[in-house]
Amino acid sequence: MTAGAAAETEWRPTADLARLRLRADLLARIRTYFGATGALEVETPALVRAAVTDVHLESLRVADDATRGATVGYLQTSPEYAMKRLLCAGAPDIYQVCKVFRAGERGGRHNPEFTMLEWYRHGLDHHALMRDVEALLRHVLAPVRTFAASESITYCDAFQRRLGLDPLHAPVDAIVRAIEDAGTSVPESMRAGAARDDVLDLAMATVVAESFANDRLTFLYDFPASQAALAQVRGEVASRFEAFWGPLELANGFHELSAAPEQAARFDADLARRREHGQPAREVDHFFLDALASGLPPCAGVALGFDRLVMVAARAVRIDDVVAFPYERA
Repeated sequence: MTAGAAAETEWRPTADLARLRLRADLLARIRTYFGATGALEVETPALVRAAVTDVHLESLRVADDATRGATVGYLQTSPEYAMKRLLCAGAPDIYQVCKVFRAGERGGRHNPEFTMLEWYRHGLDHHALMRDVEALLRHVLAPVRTFAASESITYCDAFQRRLGLDPLHAPVDAIVRAIEDAGTSVPESMRAGAARDDVLDLAMATVVAESFANDRLTFLYDFPASQAALAQVRGEVASRFEAFWGPLELANGFHELSAAPEQAARFDADLARRREHGQPAREVDHFFLDALASGLPPCAGVALGFDRLVMVAARAVRIDDVVAFPYERA
């Protein structure tokens, strides 16, 4: 195709009509599932006052031209903080389908703007929520795709099975060697002085997750405590899980941390790491901390990438194949 011909087609959607209809059908089935299980659909702001502190995420800043570029807020990377504020205010089980935004994320499975399904259940831990995730996906995918019984495996057992080492205690250089022995090259920056979690993330993305079955869900749970994010911690592990279809990560869930002082300490640790890495400074979300201090009821929550779920349903390999207009055509 010539440059002129390409330009003439760039206005067109990258997903065909059949896949756009599939998106609509899956969304309808999601709402049916949550309606049947008693969850309330909610809406929270996409434009928020505080960016996330997480060193692995960067928020998109929104500037106001009327005030010569002053920051008015950030596009949400997740509705998590606002949804937990609703729970603190007395909301029942809740769910939300919304647009979220993450800077610097573009690739075959990533778009800076994507659709997230997030929900919270009262009185559940991460094990019970894993069962809820599987029930939802079986309901949603039933018309287009069936799948074998899911596998649940701890983070440690997955590393032992694929790399033959204990990720919680093995020396970092031993993890690096195991990654290379599995056929994956390790960046030079990780050969000396790399943080353990960075090396573990590389091993997970390039080796461990690649071993997960392509005909079912795999639930990976009990992550290292250092990767707890907003989950409760039990000794050396966090009450956190991720759901995969083959190597494709679909969801990330927590048995939610409710202690405001511990959450504040984690935010402070995030900010310290951001300074060390030269990342943009962030303000802590005090609305969220104040809500936790008022009392978050025992609950578990999970965020699921809806576009990736459509990829599974459509047997697509690129996110562009299941969204109308990716970033370059937006």
